[in-house]
Amino acid sequence: MAMKAGPRNLITDVAGLTVGNATDNKIKSGSTVVLCENPATAAVQVLGGAPGTRETDLLEPHNTVEAINALVLSGGSAFGLDAASGVQAVLRERGIGFEVGTQRIPIVPGAVLFDMLNGGDKDWGRYPPYRELGYEAAQAASGDFALGTIGAGTGATVKGLKGGLGSASSLLESGTTIGALVAVNALGSVTVGKSRHFWAAPFEIGGEFGGLGLPHPLPSDAVEVRTKFSNAARDANTTIGVIATDLMLTKAQAKRLAIAAHDGYARAIWPAHTPFDGDLVFALATGTSGRTPEIAEFIDLCAAAASTMARAVARGVHAATPADNDPFPVWRSLR
Repeated sequence: MAMKAGPRNLITDVAGLTVGNATDNKIKSGSTVVLCENPATAAVQVLGGAPGTRETDLLEPHNTVEAINALVLSGGSAFGLDAASGVQAVLRERGIGFEVGTQRIPIVPGAVLFDMLNGGDKDWGRYPPYRELGYEAAQAASGDFALGTIGAGTGATVKGLKGGLGSASSLLESGTTIGALVAVNALGSVTVGKSRHFWAAPFEIGGEFGGLGLPHPLPSDAVEVRTKFSNAARDANTTIGVIATDLMLTKAQAKRLAIAAHDGYARAIWPAHTPFDGDLVFALATGTSGRTPEIAEFIDLCAAAASTMARAVARGVHAATPADNDPFPVWRSLR
């Protein structure tokens, strides 16, 4: 299965999607929004032990609502769930939402990561800023967006490094496009041992996160479990992401795609899915290709979901930039 990156190498290579970011550098946090031009079939899979979510029950295949209008990834732990309300406000102003009688209800599931101990000033007063950050991110949504220390990735960290917002896309031989978006805030490590080499290296396309490949031979500490687990930081985690395709999928197929994309976390983060991560993947199928996949193509699609997500994880950490009071250095500072 040969693949190449899409023209932007972003999730927005999937037709029908735009992405917006809003960042508050004072609190070292932010929100990221995926807007669907038309309602998109969606699902979710949670494999981490400490998730923070909104409106995820409706995404199960046996529940009524078939499609959604937007997704939100946000910092702020449980406070960040407010970001979806800001996105709803934008969509309601635009007359977008699930039609119920004379009302339209924007369907905006979301997930949050914990970035409350990253050196930012969290003394924001009575109400947290995430509703306004969600509104700002939705207003800013477009086909092009930055990676690294921005949006939901602003205050993210991994073992020993700043995390960040990552994205990647792949074009399959069939012509199908698949894209990933992820805010990388893992308990574990994205690099092999204490080296600069990314675990995701086998999937890299065109030197998109440094072009270092895997170290040879593998260092003696490659399989050493390296995490942020300590009294101060053990709960300060969660990697949240979105996998999207332009194929027409059922909710059950979208669920399977979300499950497959979790393999990308496992390929890029060691360890992943711990009791102190809330690891989650949303899946979106925009249907803009007008095609439904045959089983062989769907198998390829699931494999591409894992490899594309792994690349997005590495790209998010690779793109991180430094700021005052950071608890960890950025990848680019490593020698």
